[in-house]
Amino acid sequence: MRPTPRRRATATGALIATAALLVGFQTGTSSAEPAASPAAPTAAKAGTADPGALPLSLTPAQRAELISRASATTAATAKELGLTAQEKLVVRDVTQDRDGTTHTRYERTYAGLPVLGGDLVVAETKGVTESVTKASRAALKNVDISADIAPPTAEQQALTAARAEGSAKLKADRAPRKVVWMAQGAPKIAYETVVGGIQHDGTPSELHVITDATTGAKLFEREAVETGTGNTQYSGQVTLGTAPSYTLTDTTRGSHKTYNLNRGTSGTGTLFSGTDDVWGNGTPQNLETAGADAHYGAGVTWDYYKNVQGRTGIRGDGVGAYSRVHYGNAYVNAFWQDSCFCMTYGDGAGNTKPLTSIDVAAHEMTHGVTSNTAGLNYSGESGGLNEATSDIFAAAVEFYAANAQDVGDYLVGEKIDIRGNGTPLRYMDKPSRDGSSKDAWYSGIGSIDVHYSSGPANHWFYLLSEGSGTKTVNGVSYDSPTSDGLPVTGIGREKAALIWFKALTQEFGSTTNYAGARTGTLKVATELYGATSAEVKAVTDAWAGINVGARPGGGDPDPGGTVYESATDVSIPDNGAAVTSTVSVTGRTGNAPATLKVGVDIVHTFRGDLVVDLLAPDGTVYPLKPFSSSDSADNVVATYTVNASSEVANGAWQLRVQDRAARDTGYINSVKLTF
Repeated sequence: MRPTPRRRATATGALIATAALLVGFQTGTSSAEPAASPAAPTAAKAGTADPGALPLSLTPAQRAELISRASATTAATAKELGLTAQEKLVVRDVTQDRDGTTHTRYERTYAGLPVLGGDLVVAETKGVTESVTKASRAALKNVDISADIAPPTAEQQALTAARAEGSAKLKADRAPRKVVWMAQGAPKIAYETVVGGIQHDGTPSELHVITDATTGAKLFEREAVETGTGNTQYSGQVTLGTAPSYTLTDTTRGSHKTYNLNRGTSGTGTLFSGTDDVWGNGTPQNLETAGADAHYGAGVTWDYYKNVQGRTGIRGDGVGAYSRVHYGNAYVNAFWQDSCFCMTYGDGAGNTKPLTSIDVAAHEMTHGVTSNTAGLNYSGESGGLNEATSDIFAAAVEFYAANAQDVGDYLVGEKIDIRGNGTPLRYMDKPSRDGSSKDAWYSGIGSIDVHYSSGPANHWFYLLSEGSGTKTVNGVSYDSPTSDGLPVTGIGREKAALIWFKALTQEFGSTTNYAGARTGTLKVATELYGATSAEVKAVTDAWAGINVGARPGGGDPDPGGTVYESATDVSIPDNGAAVTSTVSVTGRTGNAPATLKVGVDIVHTFRGDLVVDLLAPDGTVYPLKPFSSSDSADNVVATYTVNASSEVANGAWQLRVQDRAARDTGYINSVKLTF
């Protein structure tokens, strides 16, 4: 439920006025139900964004001043939010809309310990708090911070996990540090250990392992290394930003530098330098060529974020990252590392196909943007959204670059031929075309590789940009289906990218899953275009098109289906036993369909508390919605598709609902089965 606006003790007012003149952790267990669209101002003009809701382009100095002022009032903010005396807030980032609304992202500490999964975002306008979005709903109080196991036990557990991924390290790179872990239910004391090394495929490793400090059990692990005039190999002859001393140092873009690792796997390498300002000859045999490609990709990505989304540099502070090319021998990957604030590129098969195309460079730099904004953890559903964010802005940057040799498209890595057969690495219109990615959300998607669980979000972006069905863009043919069989009308790539960027920087947090992404994008689309706009409808329809939530008013793709319904209200006990609503199916022959539609309408004040299942007449359980401590929206109004073809159609089908957390209440309003 939306909180009542409250007056905050704040010191940002003067800078807001000045600026206006110038212009985690995720567990992998998630739900995917819709939130009610929040009320919002009507857009100034149909089809155009409300100017006040657009992100303000802050200079690094203005951003630094906002951070400084927010940091000076963290104690007052913590008190206003009702945090305990042991909780402290630490400002991580600040963004601002043109109407002066300021979005401040905080991390938390408890008794001086870092809290993993405790991040939150506070939105305020003119000193009045408009909303608070927390990564975890759990109360952070009365936490026993004493540890029953010693740090060496946690270190050995982390080393064992790292060895399973290929590391040969005998000692942790960062000794176990005591933290509070609250990404999975109630907060508990834990250790975080970081182990380096090299993974099986040659990629560096920075494995973070969370160990329960009371029981010694492994709670979680995540990998912090995120994969993925110049004569370039992929973009033709381009203009590069360089230094007068003839080095690949872009003095106009935060002094971004490009280095040559010369097939090494550690260190910075050697800064590219020469006797003139011509770099490479367009072939992979000339080592400058890959440097020119990477340098060019970094430059156009910097320009896109600054000129289109108003963010100056990955961190928003005007400081450039750096690039390293020629990593390893025939290394077929590229990656981003927070620890070095850098992008690194291998040379591909036979050292002749360097992974330095525009979209790969933009993909890796965007991992840095995500790390410094939402902080989506690189695991589970949030990891898939992290990867999708990089693919989404890789496409946006490629279109922005308008390079005749590498035209904009909705294909990922189409230039680098990573498969060796001329096909792209990923497809956004129908992700499953790559053989591994998923087109739509399902309850177990958080358990697969993040490069494949990114598929539904990539698909959503394509649907929102271009719509469903067949289409040709820049000479590339697409054919995008929807999971519910209904069409989606696109609103254009620029609007779709704006919605995702605003949600990423103002709504998403470390625990955001697919359901949370839907909630966040609907909120910002409503702020930008109005609650009844075509844009909000398109966002809703695109999510329904990948099986996340339902369309307004439902909409069954098979109007000839037979509907069986129970409309009897069933109260759901708060944090109590499961209850059921029964639908009697009679008069049918044979088994239920492979595409049984289950329409669920539940009224509840915190839907994340609920676990929802469909029970077949023989008692077989079909999970529909798992528990999620971070999904704080009201109500479950969604249509699920279940493969029930092994079940006899006739009999008593039941919707089973259990509330597994305290303080919120509700009831089953209705359930429909469409055969």
